[in-house]
Amino acid sequence: METKVFVGVDVCKDSLYVAIGPEKEIITFTNDRKGVDALIKKLSRIGPELIVLESTGGYERLAASSFVEAGLPVVIVNPRQVRDFAKSVGILAKTDAIDARVITRFAAAVKPDVRQLKDRETSELTALVTRRRQIVEMLVAENNRLKLANKRNKMSMVSNLDGLLPKAI
Repeated sequence: METKVFVGVDVCKDSLYVAIGPEKEIITFTNDRKGVDALIKKLSRIGPELIVLESTGGYERLAASSFVEAGLPVVIVNPRQVRDFAKSVGILAKTDAIDARVITRFAAAVKPDVRQLKDRETSELTALVTRRRQIVEMLVAENNRLKLANKRNKMSMVSNLDGLLPKAI
């Protein structure tokens, strides 16, 4: 009988702490292209049933989109779900290694559904569109404030607006 392997990845800004199935050892990879590629190589040999990452404000994007491109089953979950699960099984301590192990246990117990995630190119395009929207909102807000600003503040606002507008080539 083939055992299903579940993988939990605790994502940090610079590192990925990985717990593979019931293994006691936690493997650490850098959270960059080189580290993610090394992790994909290892996981591709294992053929996990599911890889679970917590949503961490964007630090998980590189790993998740790379797993999708490699054809690995991955899901990003709400960190509160994992924390509640940890409390329910009596795990109150919190370190990166413990979190990776808890995420693996969560994956095996809950088996969250794999949802379609964006690949790297789509994620990058989404980020560009989001940044454009943010800049447009800043331009509108500064222009609205400019109409009512005193002379000294207007100089600062015009400087900010100049910094936001694209330079002519």
